[in-house]
Amino acid sequence: MENNTPQNELDKDLGIGSKIADKSRERFLNRDGTFNVERTGISFFDSLNLYHHLLNLSWLQFHLLIIVSYFAANIFFAFAYLLCGDGALVGATGITFSEKFLEAFFFSVQTIATIGYGGISPHGLAANILVTFEALLGLLGFALATGLLFARFSRPTANIIFSHSGVIAPYKNGTAFMFRIANARKNQLIEVKATLTMSRLETREGKTTRKFYRLSLEREIVVFFPLHWVIVHPIDEKSPLFGITKEQFDNSDPEFFILLTGTDETFSQTVHARSSYRHNEVVWNAKFVDMYNNLESGKISVDMRKLHDIEKA
Repeated sequence: MENNTPQNELDKDLGIGSKIADKSRERFLNRDGTFNVERTGISFFDSLNLYHHLLNLSWLQFHLLIIVSYFAANIFFAFAYLLCGDGALVGATGITFSEKFLEAFFFSVQTIATIGYGGISPHGLAANILVTFEALLGLLGFALATGLLFARFSRPTANIIFSHSGVIAPYKNGTAFMFRIANARKNQLIEVKATLTMSRLETREGKTTRKFYRLSLEREIVVFFPLHWVIVHPIDEKSPLFGITKEQFDNSDPEFFILLTGTDETFSQTVHARSSYRHNEVVWNAKFVDMYNNLESGKISVDMRKLHDIEKA
């Protein structure tokens, strides 16, 4: 079937696809930048990339995984040493099962970490084979954990705070759609560029379809980003938002997609951030509260706690 959609319209749909965009009533891009998409029909192993998965875990999940894996490995080898028999560990003095298990467990901890205090030593072929494999596992495991830890620390990422709400606020002689961003980290971002796209439902000739519009900005790029940035789309005659009411705005189920790109000065690498706003996250006839502190001292200072604060326009 021939696709009669103009090329300029295809270029605006952000890779969603016109068929999906027309039918979906859920937000496509979550506030945290993740995509609200469910994929089925592909096996777990085909989609698994263990390295990427470990890099994308939260720090809490990553540390919990390391701790659980460490204790699980030592518990496994402790039971394996007990299965080798009473004479497998020379120097062990435990009588009850719990005492024997604790001795085997701490011997495993010393072996996997290549500490070797010498109080207990393996005896017999089975115990020495276990020690051989455990020492190898320890060397590879700690090398892998160290490499992952370094990769996570050294990977440049952006931590951009987006205001909780966008606003339709007075702007010059008209109005504008605005939202506010700030860099949550102390590192410097340079050449930060913003791209803003809006999608909404439109009914033409009795058919409802979702249209995409690339929105022009008052300023698309800032060379330096040490403070905050109010990103402004002027609602003029060229804007698809020109002349619509709040009711029309809400009924069209709009979603604003934001993509930010910039250069992390520390690593000299490009970083990205993205988010979106739905119609219920846009406040009409409001404006952002001034974030600047007292400037009479001559020192530029902003109160980051006011980033999300708005007031009636």
